[in-house]
Amino acid sequence: MSKRSVYAWLVALFCFIVLMIVTPAIPQSQDYHNFADHRNFFGIPNTLNVVSNFPFLVIGLIGLVLCHHGNYFRLCLQGEIWGWTCFYAGVAAVAVGSSYYHLKPDDARLVWDRLPMTVAFTSIIAIFIIERIDESKGTVSIIPLLLAGIISIVYWRFFDDLRPYALVQFLPCIAIPLMAILLPPMYTHSTYWLWAAGSYLLAKVLEATDEVIYEWTHHIVSGHTLKHLAAAMVPVFLTFMLAKRNIEPERQSLLKTWRVSWTKFREGNSNVESYSYSYTNVQTVDSQ
Repeated sequence: MSKRSVYAWLVALFCFIVLMIVTPAIPQSQDYHNFADHRNFFGIPNTLNVVSNFPFLVIGLIGLVLCHHGNYFRLCLQGEIWGWTCFYAGVAAVAVGSSYYHLKPDDARLVWDRLPMTVAFTSIIAIFIIERIDESKGTVSIIPLLLAGIISIVYWRFFDDLRPYALVQFLPCIAIPLMAILLPPMYTHSTYWLWAAGSYLLAKVLEATDEVIYEWTHHIVSGHTLKHLAAAMVPVFLTFMLAKRNIEPERQSLLKTWRVSWTKFREGNSNVESYSYSYTNVQTVDSQ
């Protein structure tokens, strides 16, 4: 590991320690386990909140098969394959862990709901580092990031403090869209990252409005059930991206691409002055 990487990890650790010192502990609210929809069908407690996890199992297993069979991930670097394997394993495990939790919601079962999610979150960060920053650094970061996610769950369970887990969950929600927009991609079709981020944001909104949506729909479906379906679209969008993408011949960030498109639009419709720079939009070609 280079000195710069060591310094970066030390700075990150220092910032984390400072954050833990200056912020109060965040205990797990027991109201979290009180979901709006308690209905039972076919003898399954909280049925819709349980069975709505099934899409995670389907897309997770599909992703694992595609990672290691056929030509589907032919463009991926070796580190990316390891990262995507961890990601899809985490997605598939979400179905099991979340279903187990929703059968009888409590703190002990919530561990098995959150643990696979942290595997998926941290794997995505490592994949992004490989693609957008440096392959070797991203590959080396897979294990430390996974361990950081697992430790955040263990810390919460033993000390009833959600701060480390909150960082693991929400930091990717900020970092991934920013990196997707600002950093030049290695592959085409990188806008799928933003669709995935949007799906996760929608899932969090649905989760926060669980009871409201249950009332709006006249007790047909709750916000938490819809949250599972929206969150399951995250791996779906990313799988579509992997199916369609090719190597980007001229790496250009989404921000620059959008600025060029806006410049062309203004020049063609408003006859305003042109800018001093120009970029070439890369035409994407779907893989066969």
